[in-house]
Amino acid sequence: MRQLRRGWGLFVQAYRRLTTSLREHAARLESEQHLREDRARLTERARIAREMHDVLAHRMSLITLHAGALEVRPDASAEELTIAAGAIRSSAREALEELRSVVGVPSGRPEPPQPGLADMTDLIVSARAAGMTVDYVNGIPAEEPPPQLGRTAYRIVQEGLTNARKHGSGRGASVRLSGEAGRVLRITIINPFCGTGGARSTGHPGGQGLVGIGERVALAGGRVSHRAAHGEFRLEAELPWPS
Repeated sequence: MRQLRRGWGLFVQAYRRLTTSLREHAARLESEQHLREDRARLTERARIAREMHDVLAHRMSLITLHAGALEVRPDASAEELTIAAGAIRSSAREALEELRSVVGVPSGRPEPPQPGLADMTDLIVSARAAGMTVDYVNGIPAEEPPPQLGRTAYRIVQEGLTNARKHGSGRGASVRLSGEAGRVLRITIINPFCGTGGARSTGHPGGQGLVGIGERVALAGGRVSHRAAHGEFRLEAELPWPS
């Protein structure tokens, strides 16, 4: 009986050590996941800030160019003055709009303006050239959204296609754009998904890329959802589109 009690005691001690070790391991994994998500958010914020900085540098260079032309052309005609003044006013207005969404001012050499909604077709063509089958429907009316909104939409589609290529169970995806001024710009990306890949560690495919998308959408004041069901992964984002 004494040996039985002693054996039972050793079993209980071993069981407690095992459960304690498992709890510590689970807590460590959760902490590491939170750290990865925080790092992904910071990376995305820095990327957004860099884009804003580059665009603002471009706007200001246009203002400087037209102002300099007026300075060296005192004999410019009224029509030329009107055109230059209009260009300065337009660039200044757009720069002020960009400033409202700036999240930082990183250092570095200014680059050309970042891609936007007008470049979406090129993005789809590039994805197809890489071997993907992309069904693309652009239901946006002729009136294009503000540049910063177009850039956000472009980056969401870009990341969504990257996610589909890396974690999808096939090489296909569908991209749908719709919306109108005064309401929202809606983005829907669907691709086949078999429930493996990135879902092992994050609960959904392409976790870090989706964290970056969520950060962009949040900064734009919109909302995003994603889910895997019935053999497909669906990503939906809605961005406010001011009138």
